[in-house]
Amino acid sequence: MALLTAAVSIPSLKPPPCSASISRENCKQASKLQLAVFFGSLYLLAIASGGTKPNISTMGADQFDDFDPKEKAQKLSFFNWWLFTVFSGILFASTFLVYIQDNVGWSLGYGIPTIGLGVAILIFVVGTPFYRLKLPNGSPFITMADVIVAAIWNWRLPLPNDPNQLHELDLQHYSKNGTFKIDSTPSLRFLNKAAIRRVSRDPRRTCTVTEVEETKQMVRMIPIMACTFIPSAMVAQTHTLFIKQGTTLNRSIGSHFKVPPASLYAFVTISMLLTILIYDRIFVKIMQRVTKNPRGITMLQRMGIGMICHVLVMTVASQVEKHRLHIAAKYGSSAHEQKELPLTIFILLPQFILTGVADAFLQIASNEFFYDQAPENMKSLGSSYFMTSFGIGNFLSTFILSKVSEITKRQGNGWILNNLNASHLNYFYALLAVMSSVNFFLFLLISKFYVYKAEVSDSIQVLTDELKKKKSKGQVEI
Repeated sequence: MALLTAAVSIPSLKPPPCSASISRENCKQASKLQLAVFFGSLYLLAIASGGTKPNISTMGADQFDDFDPKEKAQKLSFFNWWLFTVFSGILFASTFLVYIQDNVGWSLGYGIPTIGLGVAILIFVVGTPFYRLKLPNGSPFITMADVIVAAIWNWRLPLPNDPNQLHELDLQHYSKNGTFKIDSTPSLRFLNKAAIRRVSRDPRRTCTVTEVEETKQMVRMIPIMACTFIPSAMVAQTHTLFIKQGTTLNRSIGSHFKVPPASLYAFVTISMLLTILIYDRIFVKIMQRVTKNPRGITMLQRMGIGMICHVLVMTVASQVEKHRLHIAAKYGSSAHEQKELPLTIFILLPQFILTGVADAFLQIASNEFFYDQAPENMKSLGSSYFMTSFGIGNFLSTFILSKVSEITKRQGNGWILNNLNASHLNYFYALLAVMSSVNFFLFLLISKFYVYKAEVSDSIQVLTDELKKKKSKGQVEI
C-alpha cells in the first residue's frame, strides 16, 4: 500500500496529467518504471492477501476452545462477526474512500488505508502475547502428497478387512503433540491403501490412518469448493458490469451531488451487514427451536440458500437491464453510451441488495465450512479453499465474459460491447442465471452424499442436548 501510494503521489513515478486540449492518443504514456512500480504494488497486494486472509480468520477461530461448550457456542457465531467487520471496512472503502479519491485525490485515497494497515500491524503485535497459538505440525501438502503416493504405490495390495490392522501410532503420540487421532472411515477406500503395513525404508510408502483421514477430509471438500466457483464469478459482476450500468443512468441527487457509480457497492455491504444481524440474532434462534441444531441450519443448507439468492440476483438484473435498454431505445440513446438516460441509478438497487443477502449466506457459510471441515492440523489450508474459490471465480468471470462477447460479436449481435446501450446485457445476465441454476442443482447432488467430519469434542452434542431440554420445558426464548 505504501508503494501504491507512492505511485500516485511522487511525480517521477506517475505520467504527467493529460489536459483536455490534448487527445488521449497524444498523451504521454507511463514509462516502464512507472508501470513496474504500479503493477508491482498490485501484485504485492495479491500476494499479501493470499498470506493473510486464510490465516487471520483461521487464527481468530482458533481462539475459541472446542472443548468448552460456552466457547464453542461463541465460535458458531464467529464467522458471522468476522465477515461483519470485513464488510464494515468495505463499506468505508466504497463510500468515504471512493469520495476522497474522486473529489480530493488518489494520494489521500490510498494514504488513508496505508496508515490504517500500519495501525492494524501495531495492534496485531501488541496482542501477540495473548493469542492462543497452535504449534506447526509440518506442511499439509507434504502429508497429502505422501498419502497419495503411498496409495498409488500400494494399489495392488489387498485392504485388510479389519481397519485396526492398518498402520497407526498410539494415542500417546497424538496427545504429546497436542493433535487428534482419527479413526478409519470407509469413504474414498482407495486412499486407505496408503496405511497398509509393509516393510519399506521409505516412510512415504506407509502412512498412518490419521494422515489418510486428514487427506480424505481435504479431498472430500474439493467438489463443494468447485460448486462455489460459479457464485464467485457472479459476485465479480457487481464490481464490473453492475457498476458500468450505473454510469449510463441519472446519478443526480438534488442539484449539486452525483452518486459515484462505484459507491453502489455500498448497498451490497449494507444489505449484507443487515442480513448478518438478522440471521445471527433472529433467524438462528428460530431455526434452533425447529431443528435442534446449535447452528440453526447446517453449513451446506446455508450455502444452498445463498446459491438460490444468486439465481435471483441474475434474474432480477436481467429484467432491470431489459427495462434500461427499452428506455435507451425509446430516447434514441442506443448509439450514444455517454448520453445519460432519464432513469435513476437507484433502479439497480434490487440486484445490489440481493447480492448482499446472497453473500451473507454463501460467503460466511463457505468460510465456516472450509475451516470447520478441515482437519485440526490443516485449518489454514481449509480456509485457503475459500479464498481459492474467489480467485478462480474471478478468472472464470473473465473467461465467460470474453467468450460470450467473442461468440456474440461473431454472430453480428454482440451482447457485451463498449457501448452498453447497444449491447444485450439482459441476455448475458439470463445466461448467468441459467448457469447458477445448473450449479445449484449440482451442489444439491454433491451435498447429498457429503458426510460431515466427526467433532473433536462433545461440545456440539452438549449444546444440542441443552436445546432439547429447553424445548421440553418450553424455555426457548427468541
